[in-house]
Amino acid sequence: MRIVAVTNIKGGVGKTTTAVNLSWLAASAGCPTVLWDLDPQGAATWTLQVAARDDASGRRLVSGKDTVTDLLVPTAWAQLYVVPADLSYRNFDVHISERKHRTGRLLRMIRPLREVCELLVMDCPPGISLLSENVLHAADALVVPLLPSPLSLRMLEQLQAFVKEQGWSDLCLLPFFSMVDRRKSLHAEIVDAARRSHPAILETEVPYWSEIERMTVRRAPLPSYSPRSPAAQLYEALWREIETRLPPA
Repeated sequence: MRIVAVTNIKGGVGKTTTAVNLSWLAASAGCPTVLWDLDPQGAATWTLQVAARDDASGRRLVSGKDTVTDLLVPTAWAQLYVVPADLSYRNFDVHISERKHRTGRLLRMIRPLREVCELLVMDCPPGISLLSENVLHAADALVVPLLPSPLSLRMLEQLQAFVKEQGWSDLCLLPFFSMVDRRKSLHAEIVDAARRSHPAILETEVPYWSEIERMTVRRAPLPSYSPRSPAAQLYEALWREIETRLPPA
C-alpha cells in the first residue's frame, strides 16, 4: 500500500479538490483506494456524498479500541472508499499527545488498511500540529498544492527544511501550483521564478477555473462527470505525473 498525503499549512489552496480527484482517478484505473478525510470540516466526505459515521471517535481510533477499517464507507464509485471525517478529529492532537510513540500513532492506525486497499490518500487539515507531524511520518509522498504567492513558497521551503532535519530522505515531496491565473502578471512571475529555484515543483498547473469550483455543486469527482473537459484532463495529467514519482508499493 502506498500512502499519499495532500497537505498544506494554509487552507483554501485546493487540497480537498485535489484529494477527491486523484483518489477517483486511481480507483477508476482499478486501484482499490481509500480516501481518509482527516479534516473535521469534512469537505471531502461531503463532496463524495458520504454520511458521517455516528460511531466515529478520534479517541477510540488513537487508543486502538476502533480500527480505521471499522469506519470504511463505500462510495458510489467502484473501488473508492472513504473514512469519513468526524468533528472529534479536532481533538486528534490531544489524544495523540496522551499516548506513547506520539509521532507514530497515525502510522499504527493506518496498518489495517493494507488488507483492503493499494492506495491511501489523506486529505489533511491545514496548520502545523502533532497530527501533521504524524502525517509526515506515515506518508510515502506529500502532494502539496501551492498558491502562486511568496508565502506559499516560504511554506514549501520550511517544509523541505523540516523533512531534511528529521532525516526523512525517503519522503517524496510533490508540490504543484494550484488556483493559478496567468492573466495576473504576479502569478506568472512567481510561478516562473519558482520553477527556476525549485525544480521539484510538478509541471502540471491547476488554474483558477469556475469549472473546478463547481465540483462542490455536483458533489462528485470532476473526471467522473466531465471526463473530456480541460479541467479533468489537467487532473489526469497531474495524477500521471504524481504516480510516476511515487515509490513502489
